Amino acid sequence: MPNADLPSYLSRENVGPWETYLEQVERVAPHLDRALLPWIETLRRPKRSLIVDVPIKLDSGEVAHFEGYRVHHNLSRGPGKGGIRYHPDVTLSEVMALAAWMTIKNAVVQVPYGGAKGGVRVDPKKLSLAELERLTRRYTSELNIVLGPDRDIPAPDINTNEQVMAWIMDTYSINQGRTATGVVTGKPLSLGGSLGRRDATGRGVFITAREAARKLDLPIEGARVAVQGFGNVGEAAARIFADNGAHIVALQDEGGAIHSEAGIDVDAARAHREQAGSLRGFPGADAMSAEAFWRVRCDFLIPAAVENQITEANAGAIRTKVVVEGANGPTTPAADLILQSRGITVVPDVIANAGGVTVSYFEWVQDMASFFWSEVEINQRLDRIMSEAFNGIWAVSQARALPLRTAAFVVGCNRVLEARSLRGLYP
Repeated sequence: MPNADLPSYLSRENVGPWETYLEQVERVAPHLDRALLPWIETLRRPKRSLIVDVPIKLDSGEVAHFEGYRVHHNLSRGPGKGGIRYHPDVTLSEVMALAAWMTIKNAVVQVPYGGAKGGVRVDPKKLSLAELERLTRRYTSELNIVLGPDRDIPAPDINTNEQVMAWIMDTYSINQGRTATGVVTGKPLSLGGSLGRRDATGRGVFITAREAARKLDLPIEGARVAVQGFGNVGEAAARIFADNGAHIVALQDEGGAIHSEAGIDVDAARAHREQAGSLRGFPGADAMSAEAFWRVRCDFLIPAAVENQITEANAGAIRTKVVVEGANGPTTPAADLILQSRGITVVPDVIANAGGVTVSYFEWVQDMASFFWSEVEINQRLDRIMSEAFNGIWAVSQARALPLRTAAFVVGCNRVLEARSLRGLYP
C-alpha cells in the first residue's frame, strides 16, 4: 500500500478510490524522470477540495439538503477540466480520484488542462425535472467561486447531460452578467456545443482498441466484444464496434446482463432500454447474471460503468484478450496484477476514455473562437490525437517492458511534473 500521508479528512477506512490512485502513483514513481521526483508529492495532494451544501425546495414545498463536491487536483498545465456526476454513492474520495485521473488523462493526450471533477450525492431518478434544475442551479452557484472558462470547465458525467450543462452555463452566465458558453462543455449544439461530443468517449474507446488490435494482430472484424455499462459511453462504443464488423456478444447495465453468441443488435438494445428503462427483458438476447457476464468469452472486454468493477474476486475468471477501460478506475490494482499475469492486455482509462475530454477541448476552442468545425473534421482530429497518444504509450511500454497503465502514467506524470517544476513555487 502507498506510504504517502492521506489528507486529514480521509482515513484508511474511507479512502476508497483515492487509495487506488495513490497506489498507481507509487507503482509509476520508480520509472519517472529522476530530475522531477522532488515534485512527485504534488501528484499525491489535490490543490483544493470544495465541499458544499446544496439546499433546494422540493415540489412538495419541503427543503432538502444534498452534499456536493468540486476538486481541483492539479492545475499546472491549465484550467481545471472534468465532469460532474449525480449519484447516490458519490464521495469525496471518489471525486478526488477522478480529478487526479483527469490530470493524468489530459497530460497523456496533450490537451492544455489540469484535472478537476465534481459530483452531488443524490439519486436524480427520485427528482422531478424542476427539482433537478433547482439542484443544478444551486450547486452551480455554490461553485461560482471556482468556475470559469479559464479557471474550471465542467462537463457531463454519470447522470448528467446536455440539459444539465445548459443550466450550469446559464446560471454561471447570469451571475457574471454575460453569456459565457465556454464555462462548460458537452452543451446542446444550439448553445455552443460541438458536433461529435456525444459519441466522443465511446469513439475514443474504439480508436484505442483498434490501435491495440493492430499491435496485437487481432482483427476488429469478427471480434467478440462484451460491454459493461450501456449509457452514453458503452452504447457508443458498442455501436461503433458493431459498425466496424465486430460482434457484440454481451451487454450489462444496472438492470441486468444479456448475452447472445450470434451477436446483439445494438440499435435494438438501445431502443429497448429507452422504452423499458434497462436491458432487462430484451427479446434479442438471453438474460444472464452479473457474475456470469465477467466469464463471457470475448476478444475485447469494455468496462464502461463505474469504478472497481474488475477486482481480485473476478479478474481470474475473465476470458478476454484485451480490456479497454471506458470507465474511470474500473480495475483495482490487485486485479491489474492478475490480468497482467494472465497475459491480458489492459488499455487503461487515462488513454482509453480520453476521447470525451479531447472533443471537450475542441468544443472549448470553438466557443472561445466563435468558429465551429464539421463533424468529419472533429472525428479526424480525434482519431489523430488518440492514435498518436496510444502509440506513444505503446512505445514506452515496449521500450521499458512496462504494462500500458504504467507507461501511460509515466508519460502523463512526467508532463505534469515538468510543468510544475518549470513554474516553480510562489512566493
